[in-house]
Amino acid sequence: MSVRELVVLGTASQVPTRHRNHNGYLLRWDGEGLLFDPGEGTQRQMLRAGVAAHDLHRICVTHFHGDHSLGLAGVIQRINLDRVPHEVTAHYPRSGQRFFDRLRYATAYRETVALNEAPVEVDGVLATTPSYTLEARRLSHPVESFGYRLVEPDGRRILPERLAERGIKGPDVGRIQREGALGDVSLDDVSELRRGQRFAFVMDTRLCDGAYALAEGCDLLVIESTFLDGDRQLAEDHGHLTAGQAGRVARDAGVRHLVLTHFSQRYSEPDEFERQARAAGFEGELTVAHDLVRVPVPKRR
Repeated sequence: MSVRELVVLGTASQVPTRHRNHNGYLLRWDGEGLLFDPGEGTQRQMLRAGVAAHDLHRICVTHFHGDHSLGLAGVIQRINLDRVPHEVTAHYPRSGQRFFDRLRYATAYRETVALNEAPVEVDGVLATTPSYTLEARRLSHPVESFGYRLVEPDGRRILPERLAERGIKGPDVGRIQREGALGDVSLDDVSELRRGQRFAFVMDTRLCDGAYALAEGCDLLVIESTFLDGDRQLAEDHGHLTAGQAGRVARDAGVRHLVLTHFSQRYSEPDEFERQARAAGFEGELTVAHDLVRVPVPKRR
């Protein structure tokens, strides 16, 4: 059975706390693992969460501030130490190539794994697999930052009552699915569109078109909410979102499940983030993330 879930490895922003590690998020999507923004301590958090280096297929870095990328050195070396048998691809802003190079070769180690570098320069599709398309959109932050969006291809949902109406049963059900038609009955006649699931990862940014484009129609949206609404000007000055702004993005984009994260160390009451996101009008499922929580991708509609 395929597994689609978010494993939260860390939820702090610039400064970690006693209860929050620096950033780190693993998306399990069927047989693949996509690691987003590995900050300091990610390797240890992976161990605590039961995530192995062998689970990683892609590493996606939004930008090169330390809390989003300083864990790269340890993660890359662990991938090589464990001799991961498959290629691992790294996506990151092209403008930060010098930082990626420094982190990749921060210390001496033996390279045993093919690490494919696939830097991001413009908005668009980064990769297409049978299970998903991975896209990037530019965000608004003091350094160049990109958010990521994963979209499953649309499919068809077979409708048993329509099969029965046309007398299709047994092996013929599989045949019409494979071939698209059975005699004068098409697959469209006995099925309906099944929209693919969508996931987005929106980290350090002000409100911008890219954030809305990434969030549009998502089943699961992971989005920063560094500040509470009372510190809106601080958020604007430093290129971040407030809880209320994150809630409005999710509301306007039709998000089903919202995950708030990347909290400033100045706050000690996490429930206030949910209250402000709700006050902004978001009515779907909502998780105020904490380290090591697992959030399943919502079941298809």
